[in-house]
Amino acid sequence: MPNKRKKILYILAGLGIYLLATGISYGAFTALARGSIFTSPLPAGQEEGEESADRKALIDITGPKNETCLLNGAKFTKAEKNVWETRRPLAVMIENHEESRPQSGLTDADIVYEAVAEGGITRFMGLYYCQAAAYELILGPVRSARTYFLDWASEYNFPLYVHVGGANTPGPANALGQITTYGWSAANDLNQFSIGFPTFWRDYERLGRTVATEHTMYSTTEKLWAVGKKRGYTSEGPEGEQWSDAFKPWEFTADEADFADRGDLTSIDYNFWDDSAYEVSWQYDKEGNFFKRFNGGQPHQDLNLDQQLTAKNVVIQFASERNANDGYPGNVHLVYGTTGTGKALIVIDGKTVEGSWAKSSRLSRTIFYDESGKEIAFNPGKIWISVLPIGTQVDY
Repeated sequence: MPNKRKKILYILAGLGIYLLATGISYGAFTALARGSIFTSPLPAGQEEGEESADRKALIDITGPKNETCLLNGAKFTKAEKNVWETRRPLAVMIENHEESRPQSGLTDADIVYEAVAEGGITRFMGLYYCQAAAYELILGPVRSARTYFLDWASEYNFPLYVHVGGANTPGPANALGQITTYGWSAANDLNQFSIGFPTFWRDYERLGRTVATEHTMYSTTEKLWAVGKKRGYTSEGPEGEQWSDAFKPWEFTADEADFADRGDLTSIDYNFWDDSAYEVSWQYDKEGNFFKRFNGGQPHQDLNLDQQLTAKNVVIQFASERNANDGYPGNVHLVYGTTGTGKALIVIDGKTVEGSWAKSSRLSRTIFYDESGKEIAFNPGKIWISVLPIGTQVDY
């Protein structure tokens, strides 16, 4: 009888240990899946500046900001430069469906491109390089590739292109086919379909409400750069070439305009198609010399910091838009004219320049010009480029 009782106690003890281990494992797995595990090497009690559970500081960025970002001319610390010089830019596809808002990570993009993906619904491609160097950021919801975004991404010399699948119907909008043709597949192309968990994960409740599956894919900057490194795409490529050697930076001003020299623009407003949910308004803050973004009539927030999106420079690029006619149901795939020349509005210092743009090939840089044909010098800081169909009304 004592032996039987002892055997029962052993079984109960073993069961308890199993349940404890299972609970710990489940908790860790769930936290990882939701992207909430971060580590920071900063000393205890270190002043970290603005951060949150979704934007965790990784390095100490106190000190002078004397280092210029190649992408947008903004100034950063030497510590941040030491980080970004080991990497190449991330180009991340982030959606803008009403159900995807507020998005995560757009605040820390150095440059944002915006265009219609289909059905009047716009999509973003955020370029992450300098501003993201000091933090691990949650990014998303990540969505699919589109051919014209590939053309703009190509300007950054094999960036790490991040997406979830993409248009793949044979024809001019075959983004996945073009990724293969360009030599990006299994290289600098970070398609969630080929990478999966834990680099990417789905979170159905992140926005405080349950959303459909297509609005749930997230990743982080550090996880994505780690995949690039594993594949041999850091600041150097597989052959030892520096990505920045073939990159053409834009021009930037040495100093912003003084208050007295800033324009009296109050806002610039436009829509892409006719859906009010995607109307955009940029409200000018003359004192701070930046623009606050409104989307669908509401302040456009970033979930990571619960902060309204802003930009130092706003560009409206007019381009031809047509259906791909590729046989896809509803003929929803689009093609934009990304090369050649066209008109543009460049909004800087509270003034709107009625200028132009030119891009000679997929790999070449899009350059923006003023009325006299001189290349635009942007203010250092975030650049937001909205690509609108030719003929779209813009109010300013």
